[in-house]
Amino acid sequence: MTSQIDKAKAFHALHVKGNPVVLYNAWDPGSAAIVARAGAKAIATGSAPVAMAFGYTDGEKIPLDLALDNIRRVVAAVDLPVTMDLEGGYGVEPEKVAKSVTRAIEAGAIGFNFEDQVVGGSGLHDIALQAERVAAAATAVKASGVPAFINARTDIFLKNKPDTHVEKHVDEAVERARAYAKAGAHGFFAPGLGDEKLIGRLCREVELPVNIIALAHVPPKAKLTEFGVARISYGPVPYRQMAEWLEAKARAAIEG
Repeated sequence: MTSQIDKAKAFHALHVKGNPVVLYNAWDPGSAAIVARAGAKAIATGSAPVAMAFGYTDGEKIPLDLALDNIRRVVAAVDLPVTMDLEGGYGVEPEKVAKSVTRAIEAGAIGFNFEDQVVGGSGLHDIALQAERVAAAATAVKASGVPAFINARTDIFLKNKPDTHVEKHVDEAVERARAYAKAGAHGFFAPGLGDEKLIGRLCREVELPVNIIALAHVPPKAKLTEFGVARISYGPVPYRQMAEWLEAKARAAIEG
């Protein structure tokens, strides 16, 4: 069994611009084991699929204790690095974020997504405040002794429809990415961004490895690789496709 520290180091090494690691998001031990059998190099949970699998909606509605218990079970099911979607850290205050990060690492996670939207509210946290929150997460990571990967997410592009994305959104994203990197982030996640020109610019201007989510309007892996993307994740897409398949099969069986 590979140690947590070794898994964390291996996970960092997977993030290479122009050679993206693909994270086909899982939600529980069973789905993680299936993804692992498919040849995955790491496992990532998504907040929405984990919440929905337990009967909750997204947005930190699932209790943190339950989400952490799920991570422990996922970690036990696969001998791969497991990164957790920690949403907004289950608290606005930096000290609450640090506590959540510490608990996630103790549960076996070797990385986590950490978003800048105001969970349960509207808009994004001020850059200065979010940088403090990222710094608190980085301090907790250092204190743990496990070099966990902080994937700092911005919700700029999810807060605006894809056909409205323009250069000024990238301007703000770059500003946030630089602030988060200075605070200790290891990666920058821009879910919702799908415009080829804007993705290319983001990858050029952000030093951190860039994570793009493979939504329907997003270019294929070959194109993302060309643009310099370092990480491609799938978020809630696998769960939703599975749910549609299951409902259709159940309806066919019930209706005969």
